[in-house]
Amino acid sequence: MTASPSDENNPEVPDSTDAIAAAVQQACTEDADNAEPVTNIESELAAEKDRLLRLQAEMENLRSRTAREILDERRYAALPIARDLLPVLDNINRAIEAAEQIEAAEQSGDADSLLEGFKLVRQQLLTVLEQHHCKQIVTVGQPFDPQVHEAILQQPSDEQPANHILQETQTGYQLHDRVVRASQVIISSGPAEG
Repeated sequence: MTASPSDENNPEVPDSTDAIAAAVQQACTEDADNAEPVTNIESELAAEKDRLLRLQAEMENLRSRTAREILDERRYAALPIARDLLPVLDNINRAIEAAEQIEAAEQSGDADSLLEGFKLVRQQLLTVLEQHHCKQIVTVGQPFDPQVHEAILQQPSDEQPANHILQETQTGYQLHDRVVRASQVIISSGPAEG
């Protein structure tokens, strides 16, 4: 395209080919300058989205952990009560044993009524404990388990194999799956040598 006579007189209008190339170059430079802030904003937005997702996951984990802790607190709330009742139960067991010895020695009617009374109270206490999921730990004849048994003595025995419980000296109890009190037991060391 040729320049018109009026364009030649006007110094502000450059040659059209050079003007187009310069305008395109200037536009590309301006777009490149504007593209850098857009890229920064996009990366900041992605980082904030990632942070938000992490915070949401942490909150969900906190809710779950708190719910588990509350459930455990409710489940094992009776543990102190069970621990306090066990000595009473031990004394009742001792009284029953003493009454049985009196009955065997004297054959008196008073010992019979005393014995029956203590047996009823003992059964009532055991029923209350079982209603609250506190049960006796099975011991005699079982393999020794340090999680639920406390060995106080080891002796040879032909009746039980080694590391099996020979005798229980104090009854142990569990509340659900937690030990309230370990059973005190005598364990077998196996048959006596010689």
